[in-house]
Amino acid sequence: MSDVPVPLRLARERYGLDTGDLDDVLGAALAKGADFADLFLEHTTEDSVALEDGIVKSGARHVAHGAGIRAEIGERQGYAHTNEISLESLRLAAGAARAIAEGGPSRGVAVRPARPAHDLYPLATAPTDVPVREKIDLLSQIDAYARARDPRIVQVMASVVAQQRVVVIAASDGGLATDVRPLVRLNVSVIADDGKGRREIGTQGAGGRMELATWLEPDAWRPIVDDAVRLAILNLGAVPCPAGTMDVVLAPGWSGVLLHEAVGHGLEGDFNRKGTSAFAGRIGQRVASPGVTVVDDGTIPGRRGSLNVDDEGQPTQRTVLIEDGILVGYMQDRLNAKLMGVAPTGNGRRESFEHLPLPRMTNTFMLAGQDDPEEIVRSVDRGLYAAYFGGGQVDITSGKFVFAVNEAYKIENGRLGAPVKGASLIGNGPDVLTRVRRIGSDLQLDRGIGTCGKDGQSVPVGVGMPTLLVADLTVGGTEA
Repeated sequence: MSDVPVPLRLARERYGLDTGDLDDVLGAALAKGADFADLFLEHTTEDSVALEDGIVKSGARHVAHGAGIRAEIGERQGYAHTNEISLESLRLAAGAARAIAEGGPSRGVAVRPARPAHDLYPLATAPTDVPVREKIDLLSQIDAYARARDPRIVQVMASVVAQQRVVVIAASDGGLATDVRPLVRLNVSVIADDGKGRREIGTQGAGGRMELATWLEPDAWRPIVDDAVRLAILNLGAVPCPAGTMDVVLAPGWSGVLLHEAVGHGLEGDFNRKGTSAFAGRIGQRVASPGVTVVDDGTIPGRRGSLNVDDEGQPTQRTVLIEDGILVGYMQDRLNAKLMGVAPTGNGRRESFEHLPLPRMTNTFMLAGQDDPEEIVRSVDRGLYAAYFGGGQVDITSGKFVFAVNEAYKIENGRLGAPVKGASLIGNGPDVLTRVRRIGSDLQLDRGIGTCGKDGQSVPVGVGMPTLLVADLTVGGTEA
């Protein structure tokens, strides 16, 4: 019994299912001749606690379980899901999914567990097993610490979210993969008041696939609170952002969200197979300045976007997308890889058992260059330093984007000047990559707060970036 993966033991103990039952269900999905079928079985526990002004405002614990079954023939996919996990309900879902398949004989299936390719987030204790009292104590300490940092802090909001997801993925080609996926996130927001009617907010967060106990230590959470307080106080004195075309320096780390949105989605397999991406049909062509190398890597231990296997049971991997400015690959799930005649890259992801898998990013970032980050700033006479991004919008087909910048500074004569408010960056993703002039040696990944949306599905992701100089980017501002 000890050699059986935990998810399979849970499937047997909780739902009375074994590998023979999985074979049976997949065989039912193939009964009218589908090319391929798979089953995604999930049990997720998630809890959250939120504190506002020293008072617990909300607390919740949710348990969700269910299964999704896909039947595939050519480019067509039939999908059905159920939140009742029993052999009978799974057979009914399999029958619904196979409805798109026509003709052909049925085939037998024999799934067998494979040895895990990775062990990226081994945990002694599930984050959802940490007592709620400890989480409340953590948030109370954060509240008190933030207020003590500066008397202008008048409101503190903090929350902690913990999740434990157990999945089993069985496929008609015999593949059987399992995974136990922890996830934690700490969020802190503070509001500062200058006493003259002006209020500003500062928000920071962190997390990953790690022990929640990591964030119970003051050395871990205090830097997050410090940054939230600093940002709120900073914005009290921010001046209107000037508008126009200028050089922009992107700070390392979270600035990678611009790369994720403006470029990353355009490198996903489905958009390129359908020809709707600005990068479609451009493999082998120069799409960025020399020195620009972009990778997607789902194998970084403990990171928010990392997975031992993707949601189709494929081992995740490090995929080079752009190498020294040349487009060399796309991110692929199983179906789009098959239709494009290439290998899947372990990027098939889904929000839950209720959703079909799609090609999605994991941790996407640009590799470091050789330039001194401080020298990059000194090389700019007039421009903008974009330190921390907010929300944005991107058109995948054209690559056009608009991003809000929550923390930014004027660059004047090679030095950081006054903080500015109301800054936004406007441009075209593929075009931005060709405007990269200098690449810093200081690659950083974000603190573990990214969530990506696509086709109504949200999944956790990571981003990263070294300090970057982009020439002649359009900056939207509020300065008259």
